Amino acid sequence: MSTMETNMQNIVHVQLPAELPPKKEFLPGIRRAPSRGFNLTKHEAIIALKNALRYVPNELHEQLAPEFMEELKTMGRIYGYRFRPEGRIYGKPVDAYKGILEARALQVNIDNNLDFDVALYPYELVTYGETGQVCQNWMQYLLIKKYLEIMREDQTLVISSGHPLGLFPSHRNAPRVISTNGLIVGQWDNPETFKKLAAMGVSNYGQMTAGGWFYIGPQGIVHGTYITILNAGRQYLGIPEDGDLKGVVFVSSGLGGMSGAQPKAVEIAGGIGVIAEVDYSRIQTRIDQGWVSKISDDLEQIALWIDEYRRKKESVSIAYHGNIVDLLEYIDQHDVEVQLLSDQTSCHAVYEGGYTPAGISFEEGRKLIKDNPQRFKELVDASLKRHFKALKRLTDKGGHFWDYGNSFMASVFEAGEKEIAKNKRDTSEGFIWPSYVEDIMGPICFDQGFGPFRWVCLSGKDEDLRKTDRAAMACIDPTLSSLHRDNYHWIATAEQNKLVVGTKARILYSDEEGRMKIALKFNEMVRKGEIGPVIIGRDHHDVSGTDSPFRETANIYDGSRVTADMSVHCFAGNVARGMTLVVLSNGGGVGIGRASNGGFGLVLDGSERVDQIIRSALSWDVMGGVARRSWARNVNAMKTAKRWNEVNKDKGHITMPFLPPEGFVEEIVEKELDQ
Repeated sequence: MSTMETNMQNIVHVQLPAELPPKKEFLPGIRRAPSRGFNLTKHEAIIALKNALRYVPNELHEQLAPEFMEELKTMGRIYGYRFRPEGRIYGKPVDAYKGILEARALQVNIDNNLDFDVALYPYELVTYGETGQVCQNWMQYLLIKKYLEIMREDQTLVISSGHPLGLFPSHRNAPRVISTNGLIVGQWDNPETFKKLAAMGVSNYGQMTAGGWFYIGPQGIVHGTYITILNAGRQYLGIPEDGDLKGVVFVSSGLGGMSGAQPKAVEIAGGIGVIAEVDYSRIQTRIDQGWVSKISDDLEQIALWIDEYRRKKESVSIAYHGNIVDLLEYIDQHDVEVQLLSDQTSCHAVYEGGYTPAGISFEEGRKLIKDNPQRFKELVDASLKRHFKALKRLTDKGGHFWDYGNSFMASVFEAGEKEIAKNKRDTSEGFIWPSYVEDIMGPICFDQGFGPFRWVCLSGKDEDLRKTDRAAMACIDPTLSSLHRDNYHWIATAEQNKLVVGTKARILYSDEEGRMKIALKFNEMVRKGEIGPVIIGRDHHDVSGTDSPFRETANIYDGSRVTADMSVHCFAGNVARGMTLVVLSNGGGVGIGRASNGGFGLVLDGSERVDQIIRSALSWDVMGGVARRSWARNVNAMKTAKRWNEVNKDKGHITMPFLPPEGFVEEIVEKELDQ
């Protein structure tokens, strides 16, 4: 060993031990990620191997180098499987971990993201969304845990795409963790470059709450899906605000980590849901959870069930084990009436296994990705075009389709189907169908400050979750609006709907005032010893945290929807106000380069200090986005901002736009340009 290497060993204190852990067996029945494909040059492969070896002491390099190289060639990534802790990883009660409270709370969330019952591909650290990882490899996981165990209240751990950069001096009201995922300089911010960066071990696709360490299982999206489907029925079908979806048929695809929320959500909304899924293991997971009522691979049987439950006006969730294209074409050919249509295949990773093309099985698709990725791409493109044409025929018959922000319409366009573009040429004017944010989530929820607030009871006790449910209900006045009424109903029926998978968590759509009120109440309950500590947060899919032209900011029409200022402002503002965990990531549910998204976690320890953070940070986390939406001239956001200005006239002020009379500007522009 050289003198330099000896000196380095002497100054490294937080490191992996020099003992080689035993090789691990993969348990049967646990889903595995597909190979991501080996796409590196010899020079890049050398870098990738060196990058992985720098996590382990030098005396282990000789044995690990060939092993890591084999992982890289066969899986397209180096995961360091040998370093995964033995047995099941899950979010244990907070007192089972080492460290200060905030650090222990974050360990609960990290381990929940890797639970066999929660994660999509737990051995590859993928929590959901086909590629969304907690971190890149198991060496990073172990080092993160080591840092969290020794962290003090005046230190901040910095995470760079899953890599723990170090523990730095800060202060008590600074974040304990600042994390970023997949941030790439503009010219290189594209899927092809990212794939190489990920293979070399220098960039992580954090999705949203995977790398954001706050996934709460599919419950996290059930509520948003419930609100979306319910309001789609109200908007497109004229269902009254106090009505539900009795007799309404909703057809979509996907039963994975996020899409698996669809059957449960449509049942809660009172409708008939038919969800196609090619991977039987994902169907089995939803059956085991009680989130799917019926299953068949027989399209005729599916149609009979639709007719039966429509006549009975009863809710039911049906899993079709097969391809969504085949389902849609059957519905079209047999004139089965379907009112609502969407899609939740993982099209942000459309050529990496997120979309299985029609005509081949799930297993055949996985083999093709590894052996012949070009052929797989050709089949995907052809299938996307068939998919589009089937949807077009159904919407021509009166069905209503919306893009679920999964890059489905963008993928169809990129597959060569120009008819999906509004102008039939490019995407500058959008697509022929709306995203769910444009028509539903944006104006109804985000513009009014409503979004997916969530919490985890860190004690792991069911009784603590019941107490927080009741406390949250007491903070909601269901007479204020349909949103308040829907959310009151949601939380009132949450336990009976068996939503918990993993930690004792809950999600609830709430506005700025509601979030602060609920958080302050929870912190008071912790202070009084009525419940154990709680960590609050939100999905990144929210009012302020995400800039995404195809999704969260799809209803921004002032030309700024492709800018990323809002999400960065939100991230920086939450750092400044002392959230426990603050995260900023590239991509989210729509793919690298298509979104900038951020989130937070705040540990409620019962202190007055945390009360102050709640009042400042939770208000900012919502109203920063409302301010941007108001400036974009969104009517509901303008109303929300105006009301906030009136309530907070001694504390702050949101800049309000002046609006010219209708037609005034159009007349001037047309006159000048016509000349």
